[in-house]
Amino acid sequence: MKEISAKEVQQRIENGEQLNLIDVREVDEVQAGHIPGITNIPLGLLEFRSHELDKNKPYIMVCRSGGRSGQATHYLQSQGFDVTNMTGGMMSWEGKVE
Repeated sequence: MKEISAKEVQQRIENGEQLNLIDVREVDEVQAGHIPGITNIPLGLLEFRSHELDKNKPYIMVCRSGGRSGQATHYLQSQGFDVTNMTGGMMSWEGKVE
């Protein structure tokens, strides 16, 4: 499984890179604070909403601590997607939050 640190994600965003971030936390968790520009697909709905994703784009999976996004990364990888897990999740995030 590919992994990236929260710090690396933050640096890439600050360098102006357009990243495809998928936050797999529940809606109320995301409303409490999230990385600007994310797409929220709760882990429990990922299987039903994976058709919304493009297999030609790389995605970075985000959750609270890295556990659920790790599960999501494994699942999407098995479906043929290019996915990377953000280790440490939002607990490690020091960048901007909406």
